[in-house]
Amino acid sequence: MCGMLEEVLIAGFGGQGVLSLGKLIAQAAMEQGLNASWLPSYGPEMRGGTANCTVCFSDDEIGAPIAAQYDAVIAMNQPSLDKFEKAVRPGGVLLINRSIISVEPERSDIEVHYITANDLAESVAGTAAAANVVALGALHAVRPRLETGSLEAALQSTFGRKGQKVVDANIRALHAGMDAMAETLA
Repeated sequence: MCGMLEEVLIAGFGGQGVLSLGKLIAQAAMEQGLNASWLPSYGPEMRGGTANCTVCFSDDEIGAPIAAQYDAVIAMNQPSLDKFEKAVRPGGVLLINRSIISVEPERSDIEVHYITANDLAESVAGTAAAANVVALGALHAVRPRLETGSLEAALQSTFGRKGQKVVDANIRALHAGMDAMAETLA
């Protein structure tokens, strides 16, 4: 895996767990002994405003925590799709939260995948708050750059203080996203 660099952008409304999802990816990368950077960006509003973050991970040093184009973009809402569709590198992955976004992207030079993140989170974790983790599972299914065990360890590390029930719900959400995406790829 020499010279591997993965650059991911996650965007959505404040309160959708966008920044937390970026931290989870960075944590999972570090669990694997990779270098990781996480750079948040958000509007002045805490909930309801826009938020995005970039995560880079590599087996080498990371020169800059932000890129002009990304290997993968997760769009959790329509304004994020509108703003960041162009930020996906040609041949890269655009993952769209179909629970909220009904518009089709305009580009044909990228892989586009859909996940009903909010709906799946409600059904497997009992709350739409786990939609970000469902999206993580979906991304992992189409672009497996990290090990499943590292993602689960990051969930344990992140949510462990909230109790094992919360950890387990998030692990179910991760696997629901992976399984739902695997079904669409089959």
